[in-house]
Amino acid sequence: MTEEASLVGDTALRRAVDLLVGIPALLLLLPAFALVALVIKLDSRGPVFYAQERMGKDDSRFPILKFRSMVTGADRLGPGVSSRDDARITRVGRWLRATKIDELPQL
Repeated sequence: MTEEASLVGDTALRRAVDLLVGIPALLLLLPAFALVALVIKLDSRGPVFYAQERMGKDDSRFPILKFRSMVTGADRLGPGVSSRDDARITRVGRWLRATKIDELPQL
């Protein structure tokens, strides 16, 4: 078996595991997602989710989706990287970041 064929098989296996674990996890987390979305909406104006395009290996682009933890338009209001005490982070956003819940929509 060539190295290329081995990588293709490995990629297919990884994708299958991603789907077999990710889909049930999303279904189990759906009620929590709804609760987090409600809390974000009650805390501040703007969308529930934050979407962005990032650069990956070999300059490949991929989308990310997170629960919004900063005020709407924060990317235009300050630096691209935020610190722990950044004024653009919402009250709920501080908790979301501390618990890493803001990352869950990436599942």
